[in-house]
Amino acid sequence: MAEFRKKRKKICHMCAGKTVDYKDTNIISKYISENGKILPRRFTGTCAKHQREVAKQVKLARFMGFIPFSK
Repeated sequence: MAEFRKKRKKICHMCAGKTVDYKDTNIISKYISENGKILPRRFTGTCAKHQREVAKQVKLARFMGFIPFSK
């Protein structure tokens, strides 16, 4: 018999009170892959509203030169 584990629901960090700023590369790096792509919601656990905000901040950080477009 296979044991089934109950999946824990991921909590959106921005709904919990944390913010994402394009100048903070440590936080931004949690939302991009090692190839430089923006990670989808199912991996990061963000809600739709905050995923759009994450995408804006990542793109702004790329444009300002804080993170590279690709690695």
